[in-house]
Amino acid sequence: MRAIRFNHVSISAPDLEASLRFYTEVLGLERIPTPDFPGVDVRWVRIGDQQLHLFKRDVEGPVYHHIGIDVDDFEATYLKAKELGVLEPDGTFGVTSIRVLLDGAVQMYLRDPAGNLVEVCWPDVTTLDLSVFDKVQVLDEDRPQQGEARAARLYMEPRGAEVGS
Repeated sequence: MRAIRFNHVSISAPDLEASLRFYTEVLGLERIPTPDFPGVDVRWVRIGDQQLHLFKRDVEGPVYHHIGIDVDDFEATYLKAKELGVLEPDGTFGVTSIRVLLDGAVQMYLRDPAGNLVEVCWPDVTTLDLSVFDKVQVLDEDRPQQGEARAARLYMEPRGAEVGS
């Protein structure tokens, strides 16, 4: 197993609207649909075919700051993380094993030896053997998605590949 690319970067934005304005107006990033996660005020913006996630948290330190990466074998990564005891035990973002988003993408959270949070992402839950995982959480069951949140996609189509372009 090996990591194959970054999926997104997530950073704190104490003044979420000011940060959103900065990234969209100063740097030209595009605001995109964002899931409505429980207990997290977040906005996603597009940078090329990648994403930057801006979130407001009233906590000290980098508890929620994380990098999101894709791997070439999600099940093997989960089993190795479980074996090494690096699955995020706190249930960061309410995830205690893996979570399935509305678009079918899958997330799990790990802590590296320095305590940094790493989100491991997989594009399609239907390609996984769900019996491998201790618990599978479905975001839309935990918090039904409404409005723009229903259009949120963790994996973005490359520019020019959108329907109707």
